[in-house]
Amino acid sequence: MSQDAAPPGFEVPLHTALTQPMLFAGVPRTLGILGLTFTLAVSFGLRVWWVGLPLGVVVHGVAIWLTRRDPLWFDVLRVHLKQPTSLDP
Repeated sequence: MSQDAAPPGFEVPLHTALTQPMLFAGVPRTLGILGLTFTLAVSFGLRVWWVGLPLGVVVHGVAIWLTRRDPLWFDVLRVHLKQPTSLDP
């Protein structure tokens, strides 16, 4: 028996969807919902749609660009923001 072959029953097919983060309109799901909420709040809540909609489109475009470079960038950013700024006891 060779070292590379797995014993029978220990190998299963793995779908790509199980290894990639869930995306909403091309960005991480949480960021997509936050961006949509912010854009709608500024556009319709404050009634300044000429500021809110272009700002939302630009922020969403930047988020798509970052997600294409690294799909887990938002998770890394969240962990980074939870870390203390100094390691003093």
